[in-house]
Amino acid sequence: MSLERETMGVMPPISVGSGPLDPRSQLIQEMRDQNFDLIRFASYRTACKLRFVQKKCNLHAIDIWNVIEAFRENALNTLEPTACVNVTRLETLVSSLYHNLNKRLPPANQVSVEACSALLLNWLLSAFSTGENVGKIRVFSIKVALATMCAGKLMDKLRYIFSQLSDGNGHLLMKRLSDYLREVLALPAAVYESPSFSYNDNLAMAIFNQNVKITVNDFLDTLMSDPGPPCLVWLPLLHRLASVENVVHPLACSVCRRGSLTGFRYRCTRCAAYTLCQDCFWRGHVSPPHSNDHEVKEYATYKSPSKQIGATLRKSFRCVPERARPALPRYPDQPERTLNLSHIVPPSPVPAHNGFPEYTGYNTGSLDSRSSRSTHRSIAEHLSRGVDDEHRLIARYAARLAHENRTMPRAGRSASLTPELGRSSSEGSEVDAARQQRELISQLEAKNREIMREIARLRRQQEAEASSGNAPPLVSELRALRQRKDELEGHLSSLQESRKHLMHQLEGLMRMLKGVPGRGPQRSADTLAGGEGAGRHDPQSGCHGEYGS
Repeated sequence: MSLERETMGVMPPISVGSGPLDPRSQLIQEMRDQNFDLIRFASYRTACKLRFVQKKCNLHAIDIWNVIEAFRENALNTLEPTACVNVTRLETLVSSLYHNLNKRLPPANQVSVEACSALLLNWLLSAFSTGENVGKIRVFSIKVALATMCAGKLMDKLRYIFSQLSDGNGHLLMKRLSDYLREVLALPAAVYESPSFSYNDNLAMAIFNQNVKITVNDFLDTLMSDPGPPCLVWLPLLHRLASVENVVHPLACSVCRRGSLTGFRYRCTRCAAYTLCQDCFWRGHVSPPHSNDHEVKEYATYKSPSKQIGATLRKSFRCVPERARPALPRYPDQPERTLNLSHIVPPSPVPAHNGFPEYTGYNTGSLDSRSSRSTHRSIAEHLSRGVDDEHRLIARYAARLAHENRTMPRAGRSASLTPELGRSSSEGSEVDAARQQRELISQLEAKNREIMREIARLRRQQEAEASSGNAPPLVSELRALRQRKDELEGHLSSLQESRKHLMHQLEGLMRMLKGVPGRGPQRSADTLAGGEGAGRHDPQSGCHGEYGS
């Protein structure tokens, strides 16, 4: 491997005063103490600095799938890539990453959510919150930064990145590729390596031909090739650094004489048995007869001399050439079709039967005051519509009972005209049943009026809150929205319990009506038929029945 000296990016000194440093300044100071600026090669220097940031923020314990799940939990996948989120929303996302991490770690290895969130939040703001959007970060910037800095396989990361850069047909969009390069090169700039890896408008065309349709396999082949695009040579090196941190080579460095080398090992192709550790090679430390102009070979693993001899003998006795390096796995060029979930019923906190409509929940994708108020209004309107349906059903039953109350005395008078029946004890029981019906109807109507007044009061209160000009702070408004939602759900539960009680009473009353003498089951069935019996001539009572609807 032949490496040439590249431009060095030196971190500026941090002036330490009497007060404590902010998390980002403290991170930069600790990075300066590692002497990464002494590394001769910009790609290794950038990878080492980003690896240091990754481990300090504990992002090396969070893989790409955890990051994608956090995006979905915080509804970032529903926002446009160009949309900006504020610091509160970003802090919620970062905190959820570390809370979910602690759920997977044993208690002894859990991280400090507050410290890690503050450190990562400050570093992201310093890298991407510039210009007119101070205090805000674009959604696409967050996705690129976290997907690059987290752990996981490079192929999985690039596949996720391609899903953000491609159209519906699975082809790369050059404009989005330029946006990606601008955002991903902000990471080296955040560790003061912008002189070596800077963005320009011609980078996308230098990597891919804009006149050719680029699929996911073409994207992976180009970015994971060796060597890859010059502006992104630090990206695969960052993953290689993570894979060799615990690799031990039982050899001694020819310069510093340190044994049991950790990390990369370098061997000169011109000097016999000349081995360098990664620190001596990166910083240019040599000893005669070796010089920095000699070509060296990098090793990420160690094989004992016996294994090396055996492998050499096997190669020499083979009659067929050695198999080539396995190619990258191939993926479908066309993206997978999304599932049609329109027929799937979403979960509901209240049952959809007994007149209640389906409850679709509320959108937590945006925490700004405008969407919070609109979400609050939609919840109240949706719940009030369900309550209105309930009370229309109760009013319909009450109207039917009132009609029964009006028709029952007429039936009694027509029956008293027949000399065979006369006055019997059945009239007394029928009058008592009619009186009970009137009392129950009056109770139902009073309860209905009370509930309707409560609904009107809730609507007026909701409209007053929505029309108020002075909006409370974001966190207070979100807390008030959640509290209001709990109150509405509690009130709706109480109304549902009241309705169940009233339905039990109505069922008992209808059974009582079926058992009244002189009124057969056929008459009760006609009564329950609703509007079908409107205006029908009743041969028993000699009058026309009118059924409420």
